[in-house]
Amino acid sequence: MVVFKCIGILLFSLIFGSTLAFANASIEPISWAKLIISLSGGLMLFLYGMEMMSDGMKKTAGNKMRTILAALTRNRVVALFCGAFVTMVIQSSSATTVMLVSFVQAGLMSFTQSLGVILGADIGTTITAQMIAFKLTDYALLMVAIGCLIRMFGKDQNVKNIGEAILGFGILFFGMKIMSDAMKPLRTHVEFISMLRGLENPVLGVLSAAAFTALIQSSSAFTGIIIVLAQQNLITLEAGIPMVLGANIGTCITAGLASIGTSREAKRVALAHVIFKIVGVLLFIFWIPTFANIIRSLANQFDSGTARQIANAHTIFNVSLGIGFLPFTALFGRFILKIFPEKKEDSDLIPVTWHLDDSVLSTPAMALDLTRTEVARMVKLIRRMLRAVIIPFFSNDPHEDEYFPPLSLVDGISMREEKLDYLEEKISQYLIKISQQRTTSGQAKEIFTMMSIASDIENIGDLISRNLLPLILKKKELDKSFSKEGQDELMIYHQKACKQLSLLEETLAERDWDLANRMMKKEKKYLDLEQQYKANHLRRLFAEKVNTVETHEIHMELMDLMKQIIVFSGNIANTFNNLSKVESKHLTTPYK
Repeated sequence: MVVFKCIGILLFSLIFGSTLAFANASIEPISWAKLIISLSGGLMLFLYGMEMMSDGMKKTAGNKMRTILAALTRNRVVALFCGAFVTMVIQSSSATTVMLVSFVQAGLMSFTQSLGVILGADIGTTITAQMIAFKLTDYALLMVAIGCLIRMFGKDQNVKNIGEAILGFGILFFGMKIMSDAMKPLRTHVEFISMLRGLENPVLGVLSAAAFTALIQSSSAFTGIIIVLAQQNLITLEAGIPMVLGANIGTCITAGLASIGTSREAKRVALAHVIFKIVGVLLFIFWIPTFANIIRSLANQFDSGTARQIANAHTIFNVSLGIGFLPFTALFGRFILKIFPEKKEDSDLIPVTWHLDDSVLSTPAMALDLTRTEVARMVKLIRRMLRAVIIPFFSNDPHEDEYFPPLSLVDGISMREEKLDYLEEKISQYLIKISQQRTTSGQAKEIFTMMSIASDIENIGDLISRNLLPLILKKKELDKSFSKEGQDELMIYHQKACKQLSLLEETLAERDWDLANRMMKKEKKYLDLEQQYKANHLRRLFAEKVNTVETHEIHMELMDLMKQIIVFSGNIANTFNNLSKVESKHLTTPYK
């Protein structure tokens, strides 16, 4: 994606620069090669500064992003504000939408919930335009100096992160200054100004802006260029508004690319983003002159120039979209579902990851959320294996797999064991990729913890497939039933083991420390119960009860294996619970 963005910037600079050269060919010669170099270099600095500012703000926010995302489940208004805040932090509505594609794919939120976030993301991106509209370019190097000093001499890591954000802010404005200075000679060239005034044609302005924004994959960057043109009095408000509207459409391409090869729900997120923007533009495009007059009348009260007016138009457009569409998200969601309806797909027996997404690796907190969801999926597979494996001990009838009827019960267990091996490997590889990002010490601790948990879960799968499956064959060869009391105790204890796995799955999926503590308390209770059942069994054995004597070895081994699963589950809960102690210290020191 970075490569595409760089290529887009170069293409944009060449096309824009060539246009400038053509416009000035008949007048005073201008070094358009120098202009292209200055424009592309300034744009690169702008984007680099934005990325640095974003990184500093993300690291300052830390794992609080998780809390913000957890709030998305409340209601559509909260989702709107959360989307705006997250986009303001990461400085990219495209990045927020890419994350939404990942979260819907991962099952962290529903499609309908994502609609409010999309509307909020569009509002959040206007913050960048408002900041750019302030004429801070003369103080850019001062911000660079302040940011560098804070990064170099700040003792607390949070302070260093703030310094990084200020440094990025300064580089951003320095890039703008370079672009602005490069365009100054164009203020006196009538042909070029006339060409830009031609963009007052709404359709032409929207299409050209959408194309250029799609090239550089950043609506903030293109909006910045529009504002730079306005600051040099090279563009009118009537020409700037359709270009801002077009930039809002062009930014959808990133989310569209991110949705390729994902689930239908994820594709719906990208489609919703595109439709929101297109419908919004269509609602505004037919009354741009009136809209411009409204913006101008508001600006006259505050003595604002064209640059500020364009930024205000950008903000009002997206806020109006958010407020206007928010009450109808459920209705809109049903409309999208008609375009992309639910489709009953054949069960996929091939091991694949559902939640891991490389596009969010640059935000370790988000990537760790996806990893945890994939690990929770491993627990779900284990739980299904354990539920199935007990059936042959009490019944000689052939059974099909509960979720994949073409498979036998035993084949279903083996299939899930293969999936567990695959997922454990892929999760470890993904966690290594996360560790190669700029993580905090708390995140580094979580990386190692999740690796350990994934390995322990895979070990439970091995215990079921390598120990419990052979025990089924042994029981069939014996062709004897457990005693009534023994069978009841085994079934009860099996239910306890399944309950622990259910709690573990919920603990990981919801990141719930209270459930982890509850699991550890239950572990002791269940281990005491195992001792009680063992004593009961031995009493029946000493009383020489026939069924107990004949099935003694299998009974004891089965009970012991289920106890091991409970112990494994408790250990995983304890390992996971230790993360809460790390978070309580608010560790934010970079790991690398």
